[in-house]
Amino acid sequence: MERADAARNRRAILRAAEELLASHEVSEVSMDRVAAAAGVGKGTVFHRFGNREGLMRALVESRVESLSTAISSGPPPLGPGAPPAARLTAFFDAVVELATRNVKVLAAFEQASTDRLSSPIYVAWHAHVTGLIASASPALDASLVAHLLLGSLHSDLMVRFLRTGETDRLAAALRSMVSTLLR
Repeated sequence: MERADAARNRRAILRAAEELLASHEVSEVSMDRVAAAAGVGKGTVFHRFGNREGLMRALVESRVESLSTAISSGPPPLGPGAPPAARLTAFFDAVVELATRNVKVLAAFEQASTDRLSSPIYVAWHAHVTGLIASASPALDASLVAHLLLGSLHSDLMVRFLRTGETDRLAAALRSMVSTLLR
């Protein structure tokens, strides 16, 4: 059980990081700046999150939580009960929507991340996408194709599309890729 003061500090730190990301460039959001904005010592931020990557991961995880719940137990097509191709399309639509709302947070995580492929979020998403591809098209190398599809989400080009408001175009292209792959 987390102590009340520790939980309060965690919320304050995450809120401060989010507010700083909303009003500053990603490179300007240092651990020092986050600590000052949260009203805690720098040591508290490092103790709680370890480093910048840990802080950004916690921010991303807070955003991804509802998507994870929808994937595991939500209604179809994102949740169980829909055909694999429909679930995969719904997943990428949901990721694009999530990225659109959180472009700076995701960019900060990408920038701070030393090994994206071992991130718990990436591991879970890869397992989900791999399973859906394997169910829909057993002849494909589902794991590799999942890496390729997810890798397309981690690019400067995607961030550019998100920042210029071309999210509909991005989502349509991902839907087209999924449809073509799973024919």
